Amino acid sequence: MNKPVDVSSLGTEPEIFEKILDRAGSYILGKRHELRLALCCIMAQGHLLIEDIPGIGKTTMAKMLAHLLGLDFQRVQCTSDMLPGDILGFSVFNRESGGFSFHPGPIFTQILLTDEINRTPPKTQSALLEAMEERQVSYEGKTRDLPAPFFVIATQNPLEQSGTYPLPESQLDRFLFRLELGYPDRDAEHALLKGGGVDTAAAAIEPIVSADEVLILQQRTSDIQVTGHLIGYVQDILDVTRHSGRFVLGLSPRAGLLLLKAAKAWAFLDGRSFVLPEDIQMVLPYVAQHRLRTADSHEELSAAELAEVFLSVPVPV
Repeated sequence: MNKPVDVSSLGTEPEIFEKILDRAGSYILGKRHELRLALCCIMAQGHLLIEDIPGIGKTTMAKMLAHLLGLDFQRVQCTSDMLPGDILGFSVFNRESGGFSFHPGPIFTQILLTDEINRTPPKTQSALLEAMEERQVSYEGKTRDLPAPFFVIATQNPLEQSGTYPLPESQLDRFLFRLELGYPDRDAEHALLKGGGVDTAAAAIEPIVSADEVLILQQRTSDIQVTGHLIGYVQDILDVTRHSGRFVLGLSPRAGLLLLKAAKAWAFLDGRSFVLPEDIQMVLPYVAQHRLRTADSHEELSAAELAEVFLSVPVPV
């Protein structure tokens, strides 16, 4: 049986991350880069939105990461008739006490998977806003803290599919990354079909780290150094989205802060104590694309078009 790694005694954190990625990659075949992005998102204390068609492996990836990180896990299947109380919880009258008692909803966990979030109405979507930003839930005049760490993984079907409600900009802005998994390559799909799937694999996996160790790793991530030149580079990136005339609204200061957090996490996964321009460039598309809309058509730019916009920003030496 594999025991959780003692973070305090381990010399290099990349060993931990490689073990997590290797173990997850043995079940989520051909998606190591996407798994690394999800792990980066957790280390940066962000939330993850995965947009893709059903059946790609979004739910399996969320379960796998929760088990490997030793975190409590809850899943909510979003539907068109779901109410905020189905996520946050509700009060029930207690005859013996003569009062109401609060029954926590599935949001009181460490990793919450909200499956097909855009199939639930905006009122229910908005129930997540405070939790994702403040790590707390306000209900009937009382504020209740959520467990730490707290991380939301939401899956979203393409908007052209029937029965979907587009996420508003305020909701999209709560997600650090948005990514797509895409179809597996032929070799990975062959191995998946031959093995019969991984539906029961996640529950049997032993954790690599514990929840307390995840908190330590997140704190070490926040301690990664960023030079003034790189902060200026991020400001130049924000400016080009605000003044190029190509977008309805440019990236906000919060987007800049999240970009730096993500770059720190990417550097940390590489075992460095400082950020390089390449770290910012690597995470930039996943931070920026779902936050920007073109001025003429109010649509997103493709990844290639977005990269072209940022090519005009001088890279510090």
